Amino acid sequence: MIKEFSIGGLLIPVPIVQGGMGVGISMSGLAAAVANQGGVGVISAAGLGLVHRNSTLDYLQANIEGLKIEIQKAKERTEGIIGVNIMMAMTNFADLVRTSISEKVDVIFSGAGLPLDLPKFLTPDSTTKLVPIVSSGRAAKIICDKWKTLFDYLPDAIVVEGPKAGGHLGFKKDQITDTHYSLEELVPQVVDTVKYFEDKYGQEIPVIAAGGIYNGSDIYQIMQKGAKAVQLGTRFVTSEECDASMAFKMSYINASEKDMEIIQSPVGMPGRAINNSFLDKVKLGLKTPIKCPFHCIKTCDVSSSPYCIVTALFNAYKGNMKSGYAFAGSNAYLATKISSVKEIFSELMEEMQNAINFDTPKT
Repeated sequence: MIKEFSIGGLLIPVPIVQGGMGVGISMSGLAAAVANQGGVGVISAAGLGLVHRNSTLDYLQANIEGLKIEIQKAKERTEGIIGVNIMMAMTNFADLVRTSISEKVDVIFSGAGLPLDLPKFLTPDSTTKLVPIVSSGRAAKIICDKWKTLFDYLPDAIVVEGPKAGGHLGFKKDQITDTHYSLEELVPQVVDTVKYFEDKYGQEIPVIAAGGIYNGSDIYQIMQKGAKAVQLGTRFVTSEECDASMAFKMSYINASEKDMEIIQSPVGMPGRAINNSFLDKVKLGLKTPIKCPFHCIKTCDVSSSPYCIVTALFNAYKGNMKSGYAFAGSNAYLATKISSVKEIFSELMEEMQNAINFDTPKT
């Protein structure tokens, strides 16, 4: 039985959250398509200042305007649940949060750092739900304690993201392959952590599992560990509605398992990407340090960065893979075709039901 779940009273018919993928990979097109299938569609706030470039605005202002446009476009295309993913590490984090709340987005997902003051942006009339992204039970406890003490607010849900996720990872390089940090280990820890707060304050805090989940069997297995829902990003990249270029999507379809690699990002974190000629040049030292044109990420060290990450990711989004690369989850190489979001949901539901049937004792 595939169960619905809720985020702060918002009923989600299908327990699937689409991961927020910047730069330009998950915008209104993909988010609305996922929401229309009963999941949570998520717009990534990262890099929208490049996608919605405006000669009259600087990058950070264009980022805000671009976010408004994408939220409004998504709302025009669906009556389902729309979220925004906003990284703590972004220099204009506060402005993007305020914009999302004023545009009445349903959910804000926030990671890449602990969003310890996120509830302070809520206004008396706001309806937006707040969901932090963590990589440990300890981080979940810190956030719940802080939010309750400072704002009398508990997370409406918590996403726990394991080391098989795509993009920037909240782990040290040696932890990525350590089984103690696997999603299967992390989910029960976070579930146990939030149970204390659920019991004490009488509020449900569903745990959403993320990172390396690709098919319905994966969904079933991780929900057996206590997750109420899952977050998938990589699986939706090879959809017709994904906002990325066809060249970006084909980099997933053409990838093999050995092409999935961990890189050291200019923002100071390890990340998972698909190897290509651009990354080969970075390894060989053929890329030279750049001047920072955008000041978009707080942790980006311009003095030692061989390239501008937001530009590289924007190039990839447009299809210029020689000047950029694709972030991807560990299972991206499993993609074999471009499908509609509706077809992907049907496949996931069928695979999940098959896993349930296989695991149900025959009488």
